[in-house]
Amino acid sequence: MMDSGFRIDEQIRQINDELYSRIKLNKSETDRVAEAMLYSLKNGGKRVRPLLVLAFCRATGGDPEKAIPFAAAVEMIHTYSLIHDDLPCMDDDDFRRGQPSCHKRFDYATALLAGDGLLTLAFRECAEAELPDEAINRAVRILADAAGYLGMIGGQTMDLQHEGKSITADELRKTDELKTGCLIKAACRLGCVASGADARKIKLADEYADCVGLAFQIVDDLLDESGTQEELGKPIGSDRERCKSTYPALLGTQRSTELVAELTRRAVSAAEGLDAPDSFLADFARELAERKK
Repeated sequence: MMDSGFRIDEQIRQINDELYSRIKLNKSETDRVAEAMLYSLKNGGKRVRPLLVLAFCRATGGDPEKAIPFAAAVEMIHTYSLIHDDLPCMDDDDFRRGQPSCHKRFDYATALLAGDGLLTLAFRECAEAELPDEAINRAVRILADAAGYLGMIGGQTMDLQHEGKSITADELRKTDELKTGCLIKAACRLGCVASGADARKIKLADEYADCVGLAFQIVDDLLDESGTQEELGKPIGSDRERCKSTYPALLGTQRSTELVAELTRRAVSAAEGLDAPDSFLADFARELAERKK
């Protein structure tokens, strides 16, 4: 991606600056929850979703600078979901990216409130974008739908209900389309909304998001089986211990790997159909498929 006009390091710096500047420490009684919010936002992460917002804005003819609030909002919602995922009532994980999970670094109640704080702040962030009111209205609806009970929360609900049960590959795919895919699709759409993209480009963005989102989850499952704790920043084999269905378990490692390659090819084709000014989105899809953590 080094030859891309889309400077990934600079984009991540701008995203982080926006995220961290939005949470204020005022030497007040609310500082503990603000510290927990910042702790979780600063705890690593590839910034996949906010980068997709900015990349799609640029690829569809917009100014990525104007889409930074949308990018930050997506990352706030993603981080809130990870805080809650790690709680004992959900996935019960003590580590996130090699660091203690929010509820381990602070406490259960503070982690719960930190997640709630990031979720609500995300919509304030969206509302303050310097874009037309119609674009902001669409962005808020896209985020609410993606994060809600018919989107990410619905997928999390299905994921919990499936623990310890035998499910089909189609049922697993539907769960992942909601739990992981909805927010990735929202990120791609938000970039298009910020640029004022037409319906053809939004359809290509949806195709890219669907393929990247599913490939991303399959790679996660493969890494949970074959990665190391040092690479992943959390114990390996956690899905197996919770008796969760995974793509390698249902389809086999070889077929899962082949499916990642097939989905990545489709994502690259969709990206190339945008006639973007550089190859960032195609390269990004390939990099996500080849990642080791």
